[in-house]
Amino acid sequence: MRALQVLADEHQSLAAILHAVRFMLKEIGAGHLQPDLKLLRAMVNYLDAYPEQRHHPKEDRLLFGRLQARTDEGKELLDKLFRQHAGTAERIQLLESALDAYEKNPADVSALAAAFDTYAEFYRNHMILEEREILPLLRKHFTAEDWAEIDAELTADGNNLGTAPGDEFAALFSKLVAAAPAPIGLGQGPYKD
Repeated sequence: MRALQVLADEHQSLAAILHAVRFMLKEIGAGHLQPDLKLLRAMVNYLDAYPEQRHHPKEDRLLFGRLQARTDEGKELLDKLFRQHAGTAERIQLLESALDAYEKNPADVSALAAAFDTYAEFYRNHMILEEREILPLLRKHFTAEDWAEIDAELTADGNNLGTAPGDEFAALFSKLVAAAPAPIGLGQGPYKD
């Protein structure tokens, strides 16, 4: 059941980025932090790329799709999750638009902060749905053989939470943490492409 730990770890990484952005925007709004637009854009890009390229496809293929094929229990919840996964691009576009507007008018960070608050609240509820409603169904309906097969597929995919040497997402996450201001990061900013 290593897959469940990988999923939980990935959720923590995504939550850390969301928390970092919200913290930074609050500090910018209070006048305690100078905006680092490159860092904010890189964080939005991470929130777009990582879930779309790594996290959601893995969930859908290895876990949720299998659960859907195995049982009708939780069908409505799974349908909701699949719709949420499909709607990522729209939610990211709202963040990008808010960031563009902020770049044009840096005196007003409130709309950008509100957009991130909305996104973070959505994502928090999305992860809660997965962790509290769907994961118990996985535990109920998957056999030891299912878990062994899923774990083997994770290993074959080279998935160590995206921390395999040379992994682009691990490298990007490390850059984001390094550039983010203390106490949420190492404070080595500004962000460099």
